[in-house]
Amino acid sequence: MKQAPDFTLPMARKDMEWSLEEATKKVTMISFWTSWCPDSQRDLQAKQVLYQSMETDQIDMYMIHVTGRDPEVDVNVFLEKNGYTFPVLKDKGTKVYDLYQCMGVPTTVLLNEKKEVAFIYHDKATIMEIMKGVTSILEA
Repeated sequence: MKQAPDFTLPMARKDMEWSLEEATKKVTMISFWTSWCPDSQRDLQAKQVLYQSMETDQIDMYMIHVTGRDPEVDVNVFLEKNGYTFPVLKDKGTKVYDLYQCMGVPTTVLLNEKKEVAFIYHDKATIMEIMKGVTSILEA
């Protein structure tokens, strides 16, 4: 498996940054999204349900807002309006999006505890498909 590219990004709603090197769980889920994309909307709603119900000692979830593809939105207002409580990072344009070679939004990347890329899911993936990947990493 390929090592995940490291990055550090500012967090939405907090005056701090988060770096991939801080990930310590068995699974790290990174999802790239924009506010205008219908597939991103569906994905964010499913991820919110997952975030509220999951065991956080096993998995870290970070949603990366691709600011370079969605520059007009106030991300904090968008998150509050939709009731999203998961951690959100703000990409610097499309820097991390490009680093992970994303071809569209949403893109979800699952990393194992060695920070290796275990699975990549594109815009039409369902939350059930993504959860199968999470389960296979947890059971490895």
